[in-house]
Amino acid sequence: MIPSSVDGALDAAEEAVDLLLDSGRAPSEVLVLTTGEQHPWAAHELTFGEASYWAQHDAGDDVFYADAAAVGRASARPVVVVAVNGGPDTAAATALPLALARAGALLIVCGDPQQINAVLGAGV
Repeated sequence: MIPSSVDGALDAAEEAVDLLLDSGRAPSEVLVLTTGEQHPWAAHELTFGEASYWAQHDAGDDVFYADAAAVGRASARPVVVVAVNGGPDTAAATALPLALARAGALLIVCGDPQQINAVLGAGV
């Protein structure tokens, strides 16, 4: 858990990705999910169409950024980073357990701990 404000969750996730890559994780090992506004990379890539966007996911060559609502379509990766950066509470409540199932080794959650605890009904 990386505590941050809702507005800072995406920045915290970016910092986590940078640290993971700097520590030797391969970009292909990292999946980043957002519960609110899309990551700018995902928003840009989606302008080329869903088929092209998901082909990049399937190639598995780089960090992949997706909306948390698409977590069911994303394949497992060793590291999943979730930016709880807004959206309805149901987005986080649904995405976090699925993200945990997709994370082979490490799940990193960036956001407001009080909000996340309230959504999950547990202490994280």
